[in-house]
Amino acid sequence: MTTPKNRLNTEFNMIAILKKEINTFFASPIGYLVIAVFLVLNGLFLWVFTGEFNVLDNGYADLSSFFLLAPWILIFLVPAVTMRSFSDEKKQGTLELLVTKPISHLQIVLGKYLGAFLLIVIALIPTLLYVFTIYKLGNPEGNLDMGSTIGSYFGLLFLVAAYTAIGVFASSLTDNQIVSFIIAIFICFLFYFGFDGIASYNLFGSGFNLESLGMSSHYKSMSRGVIDTRDLVYFLSIAGLFILLTKLNIKQS
Repeated sequence: MTTPKNRLNTEFNMIAILKKEINTFFASPIGYLVIAVFLVLNGLFLWVFTGEFNVLDNGYADLSSFFLLAPWILIFLVPAVTMRSFSDEKKQGTLELLVTKPISHLQIVLGKYLGAFLLIVIALIPTLLYVFTIYKLGNPEGNLDMGSTIGSYFGLLFLVAAYTAIGVFASSLTDNQIVSFIIAIFICFLFYFGFDGIASYNLFGSGFNLESLGMSSHYKSMSRGVIDTRDLVYFLSIAGLFILLTKLNIKQS
């Protein structure tokens, strides 16, 4: 029987795993480099490089360029953060030791998952400066659709939640971080754009909405400022599915 004391111990162990993930990430220059690359790439496309993503070239105070660009950059950023989650444990032979601890497989996965998720959220926080900048650049000042902006950030957080679950799952498949990175990019790309690409061929007829199975349509729906429970359930289901698959995978390791 699980006693309150045992439940408390496992909760502390899960938090310890979460803290370890964050500390390990920032213990090396790679952690700072990954976040810096994300912010620099966004900054260059939004404010420096001329083109469809440049905010200043658009001529109106709007952050839609950022919310169109961010999912594609996150396809590479999230796997870069998650690729070592279980791959490193497998390579060093510490996964077997970890699963013998008084903590369930699900709590191990959740500790790794939440640690990686918080790291991505930390990388997103500085982008709030873009909101302040656009707010000031508006004519008149403050001419910014805050409803759409808030909805887009919510959509981005749920997209990150799904990407992170996929990345952690990919990391549990191999002891090679590069292979994990590539697998995660492929699955994230498939879920974000793949269904839209297949739907364009209309293979299943007009009555079957294949696009609704992809992340892109649900993310764009939330970006309009409308928080639909169907979109929330979709992203939570994707995250839950890959968390469950990760748990089953490490259980068999």
